[in-house]
Amino acid sequence: MLSDRRQRVLGALIEEYISRAMPVGSRTLTERYHLGVSPATVRNDLSALEDAGYIAQPHTSAGRIPTDAGYRAFVDDLLASDMVAEDVFDRDMVAELRRSATELDELLERTSAVLTRLTDCLSVVIAPSLITGQIRQLSLISLTNHQALIVIVMESGRVLNRQVSFDGEVSPEELASVQNLLSRVFIGNSLAEIKAAYDKKTDEAFRSPLVRLILEEIIVCLSESNGGRSHRLGMSSLLQQPEFSSSRSLLPIMQVLEDDTVLLHVFDDAMESDADCVVRIGTENASESLAGVSVVAGQYGRGEGAGIVAVIGPTRMNYSRVIRAVRAARRALQDE
Repeated sequence: MLSDRRQRVLGALIEEYISRAMPVGSRTLTERYHLGVSPATVRNDLSALEDAGYIAQPHTSAGRIPTDAGYRAFVDDLLASDMVAEDVFDRDMVAELRRSATELDELLERTSAVLTRLTDCLSVVIAPSLITGQIRQLSLISLTNHQALIVIVMESGRVLNRQVSFDGEVSPEELASVQNLLSRVFIGNSLAEIKAAYDKKTDEAFRSPLVRLILEEIIVCLSESNGGRSHRLGMSSLLQQPEFSSSRSLLPIMQVLEDDTVLLHVFDDAMESDADCVVRIGTENASESLAGVSVVAGQYGRGEGAGIVAVIGPTRMNYSRVIRAVRAARRALQDE
């Protein structure tokens, strides 16, 4: 637990590093921030913060930079002190978004664009159906002994279909048995609910190669049907950040974004949390591909109307601004 004084020193160092993306020295903190202590005290506090793992020194003669632990302490202090509370700017943003969009997809696209403009980071807005769309009916129709048609009817009335081929012969009776099994798992549930209810008994039932093949095809069908239901903008904004001056550093992030199924796992915390905003910093992210970035995400809506709004950026992101922007975007989408 940091003392108030060391929390202020850490906060000043992080604000300076966010602003300039350069290691910060004690002289800079003393001259630019009103910390109310002597330069010697600031130097001692920096040494203590470094020993505790909140900051690090890239080179012997360089200043210090924050670590993931330092950012975490900074963000926790922001949230605890209510320094990211809603203000007039946030309310104006919500009103503008809701006034200017007439369709959900248009609102999602505009929300993503505004988030990118306000944060200079990558924004991701995921439509509700991609997360919580429930299945009303699942049918497996035998076309030949080596081919079948999967037909999925969603609660919204949308009908999806996909052909599946088998290496060996599969009888209509075998298909009917698999249909009964998968219907018990899928009917009335979303992918998120199926994942939450997955247990050892379900795993044993799914060990059949035929069941696993059809299950994989169903998941692909559901994922592909939601093409365009996630809105992502701001890759060019990330490229302007010093951390991503080389496109090679963006490759891990791009790989995550290519697959909606993988992308959803990135936001598991936000989907399962009651908090209006979840912040994951660097190595706190479950995906190793995102170890060099921070993710700020929140769930909007409830039940079938639930979706995700998020910002992905460098760990050096302006957390106060990003958290407020995500919260405002979440409110704009809440009742759609």
